[in-house]
Amino acid sequence: MAAVYPTTAALPTRHPPPSFLRPPSLSWSASITQHRIPLSPRLALSPPPAPNRRSFVVRAAWTRRSRGELDKSPNRKSWKQRTDMYMRPFLLNVFFSKRFVHAKVMHRGTSKVIAVATTNAKDLRTTLPSLIDDNACRTIGRLIAERSMDADVFAMAYEPKKNERIEGKLGIVIDTIKDAQ
Repeated sequence: MAAVYPTTAALPTRHPPPSFLRPPSLSWSASITQHRIPLSPRLALSPPPAPNRRSFVVRAAWTRRSRGELDKSPNRKSWKQRTDMYMRPFLLNVFFSKRFVHAKVMHRGTSKVIAVATTNAKDLRTTLPSLIDDNACRTIGRLIAERSMDADVFAMAYEPKKNERIEGKLGIVIDTIKDAQ
């Protein structure tokens, strides 16, 4: 029995590719086929489109808010917010509880407490008849003024909270500090 093997004559012959498809060199850029497409005269001679003002503005993809929202409430602080800590560095903080009156002067930049006075102190608890009346508020104001002058602080600011009026006991403390300085 004869073996059935294909002969070399039956195999298709390989023809070398045409010379215009072969790369001229062995570099990697030569292996990329280059197609030359002629440009139409209209595309080649037309000037670039005029920049539209709205499309010309580059909007970054990482911004969180739209332009309208940015105009309404900008993230940047105002000049007063940025410089207020340096223009008025000492802040008066007054707190009224049901039983005591507390006041302190703090440095805004370092949060260091300059002067403290409270009716809960042992010497004031024993000498004052009431720890929350107008007389106690005058005493606290006088002590804050004396202790802040001892620490070479002659000006301080008080920022009232929202919807807070400077009247009553708070007005007494602030007026006493003003009078003592």
